[in-house]
Amino acid sequence: MNNKPDVSAAEPKSTEGKQTAMTNQHASATGQHISSQVETGPWDSSLDQLREWDPGWAEACARMSMNPWASGVLPRKLVELIGVALNAACTNLIPDATRRHIRAALAAGATKDEILLVIKCASVLGLHSCSFAVPMLLEEAKAVTVTPAQRADEPATPSVDKMRAVGQWNVAWDPLFDLDPVWTDQFMAIGIDIYACGVLPPKDIELLSIAFDASYTHMYAPGTRRHIKNALKAGATVEEIFEVLKLCVSHGIQACNLGVPILAEELANRKVEP
Repeated sequence: MNNKPDVSAAEPKSTEGKQTAMTNQHASATGQHISSQVETGPWDSSLDQLREWDPGWAEACARMSMNPWASGVLPRKLVELIGVALNAACTNLIPDATRRHIRAALAAGATKDEILLVIKCASVLGLHSCSFAVPMLLEEAKAVTVTPAQRADEPATPSVDKMRAVGQWNVAWDPLFDLDPVWTDQFMAIGIDIYACGVLPPKDIELLSIAFDASYTHMYAPGTRRHIKNALKAGATVEEIFEVLKLCVSHGIQACNLGVPILAEELANRKVEP
């Protein structure tokens, strides 16, 4: 893959997306392609190669995938933080794109603490392995009359208590707590920081969480619905939430960022004309 830094992706827009939106609307109306110098969105330099091979499809795909960057529905900083989230998530782990969106988020005004918070969120997503499988474990164990071991005492669980106090406890975690309250509390000790630190407003946290759970590599329905409800309660609009989902769709072009340079290299190695 071509690892050349994409400087244009990091350049902040001067008018919070309005100028670029107008540029892209004009491009759509006139049939001109969207210049990578104006907006790169989720793309790396593979878009240039794709434009050489299939300009019509490349421009249609670029117009669709860059729409959330141009629409102005979400602030550019949040768009880039969601880009970091989708690429750094433990379900994706895409180094080049993570770096590109971190660079763009910094250029859009994000702080180290804000980006670090997104990375923390990307890490705790792993809990869904238990949320998904523990209910199955308990159901199957019950079916064969195997019961979990009884605890001798009730350990202190201060982090779980804090999660309950701030309204972030999820009843889907009850089976985890019943099986191993100490480990569950250890996990919640890292989770409580995300919700209680105040680095990002609650609405932004919920929008980021929607992106994590609705991502096509995850599609965790219970979490997606829960965070949509919480986002609406926190003041998010339907349009803002849909914009997050559009960003999840745009993330699909990582297939082009991965595959197009490899195809170009293999064609060159075989001395075959593209």
